[in-house]
Amino acid sequence: MEVSFGSRLKHAWNAFCNKDPTGGYSGYGYSYRPDGPRLTRGNERSIVTSVYNRIALDAAAVDIKHVRVDENGHFLSTIESGLNNCLSVEANIDQTGRYFIQDIIMSMIDDGAVAIIPIDTTFDPKITGAYDIHSMRTGKILEWRPKHVKVRVYNESTGLKEEIVMPKNIVGIVENPLYSVINEPNSTMKRLIRTLNLLDVIDEQSGSGKLDLILQLPYTIKTESRRKIADDRTKDIERQLAGSKYGVAYTDGTERITQLNRPLENNLMTQIEYLTNLLYSQLGITQTILDGTADDKTMLNYYNRTIEPILSTITDEMTRKFLTKTARSQSQSIAFFRDPFKLVPVSDIANMADKFTRNEIMTSNEIRQIVGMKPSDAPEANKLRNKNLNAPMDYGTQSGVPVEGGGEIQNGSEITSEQAMEIFNELLNNLEGDINSIIGKDGDDKDVPDER
Repeated sequence: MEVSFGSRLKHAWNAFCNKDPTGGYSGYGYSYRPDGPRLTRGNERSIVTSVYNRIALDAAAVDIKHVRVDENGHFLSTIESGLNNCLSVEANIDQTGRYFIQDIIMSMIDDGAVAIIPIDTTFDPKITGAYDIHSMRTGKILEWRPKHVKVRVYNESTGLKEEIVMPKNIVGIVENPLYSVINEPNSTMKRLIRTLNLLDVIDEQSGSGKLDLILQLPYTIKTESRRKIADDRTKDIERQLAGSKYGVAYTDGTERITQLNRPLENNLMTQIEYLTNLLYSQLGITQTILDGTADDKTMLNYYNRTIEPILSTITDEMTRKFLTKTARSQSQSIAFFRDPFKLVPVSDIANMADKFTRNEIMTSNEIRQIVGMKPSDAPEANKLRNKNLNAPMDYGTQSGVPVEGGGEIQNGSEITSEQAMEIFNELLNNLEGDINSIIGKDGDDKDVPDER
């Protein structure tokens, strides 16, 4: 549909030309994102942040959906609801569904527990459970009460983090399943963080530029006057070193200088290596997972021991809090789905595609979608059939097959087993008659030549 030039001018909009008045904007302005996760307790200054981020990224890459399942808990279809939109497309005005899941996991690992708060709903959750969620945010739990929790959550209307009290039955409270390893005061992660902080202090002292010199004077320092002379001599050397271009100072021939800034011998690095390996073993993580060189068995162990418990905790809590008993009785659930083909190299996809299609597990179009190709319009591309075999003939829909009474079966008509048996017998009799006519037999021997 063509739009006239006048219509384009009338309805045109430009981000720079069509500016609203300054007074139309509300809320506070920041030089950084105020609603994003902020690590605490020294975690932001430690190398364990890379471990937290790796876990959160891998877990957020798994799809979480609002689905309908069968009586055995198997996936049937996706339910297009506001909750599913929050988990897959847009959780709020600032976060996509994937980043929202990453925010949940980062906050949960850092604090030990996180609150998933429904912000915009169709009805008041405190009055009825028949509501749909349009936006969600994560909150930091400040106080635990018998039936309520006090949380700090970002208010997008004011631009501030506000403290509110919410009932536990409408707030998803996700606790870290690896709490004893990561968040306990004397856990392996906390011990590693303390040791790393000690190493940082020592490195800062050694790199601060201090000379750590001992100046031995040629006289004893026991009286106040001698001590004052020694202080003046020390300040004189400091002044010479600070004012010299190359850091050169002179001393008396009777004075002796001893330098102490030698490398400090300690076992911190040995302790750090031990605690790091211990933490990796408890989390199911290896160095190859962090640098991206892990094989399929290592990744499978990582997903089963680390990612799966975290995602199960999140989905179970969402199912319990955001779906009513009626919805759960109607086979609704929150489930996660990991794509097993993401870690498969291209060289192995061809063999897997052949096995999946040959055993009638996936169609050709589903395989094409995995490798990034658009679906085929061919009808056979959407059928679960072994392409290496010929298509089976449907005798119930064949045309031109004679039936009793001289008629024929038309396209698409169905026949019973008795009719099929009659057709088979008639075809057999016709075939026998054709054979007899070929060999010259019509039921008697009058046309057969006499062999005598």
